[in-house]
Amino acid sequence: MTKLRIISVLAFALLVIFTVASCSKTKIKSEPESTISAEDEARRQAEEKRQKSLEEENLAEENLSRQQSAEMAQREKTAFENEDIHFEFDSVRLTPEAQQLLTRKAQWLKQNPGATITIEGHCDSRGTNEYNLALGEGRAQSAKTFLVDLGIDPARITTISFGEERPLDPRQNEAAWAKNRRAHFIIEK
Repeated sequence: MTKLRIISVLAFALLVIFTVASCSKTKIKSEPESTISAEDEARRQAEEKRQKSLEEENLAEENLSRQQSAEMAQREKTAFENEDIHFEFDSVRLTPEAQQLLTRKAQWLKQNPGATITIEGHCDSRGTNEYNLALGEGRAQSAKTFLVDLGIDPARITTISFGEERPLDPRQNEAAWAKNRRAHFIIEK
């Protein structure tokens, strides 16, 4: 039995040797390999910071540009509404100055195709209420016709007459009457 025991021990020992030899050994590293040097990492971080800064500057410039555009559009809209055309006494005929102003208004309307307007006709206090309402309507229609002749869709323009009911200057003298003989423009949308 000793021989059998020796053979068993030897067979077991060989089995253990082959098992251990066939297993691959993995080397465990205590520190990960660094493929990027500290200098390269610093450069990468500096570039990321520079890119972020550029993006923030571009965003700030875009916001400023949008704000400036909105302010400019508001100034143009305000100018459109605050520049009235004026008429001679007892007349619906457009003066050369009124025609120039209406030409600028037509350009604005072409640049803002979604805008609709109301033209208000006004008169001075001389004459009857009925006469001044008709005269105010004629003044508003004269302005509308001129704008339509310049290519503005008539559906974008409404007219109304206030006659002598809404004077800019309530005094009773020629300077006040001249201010009140006007067509006023309101942007509806």
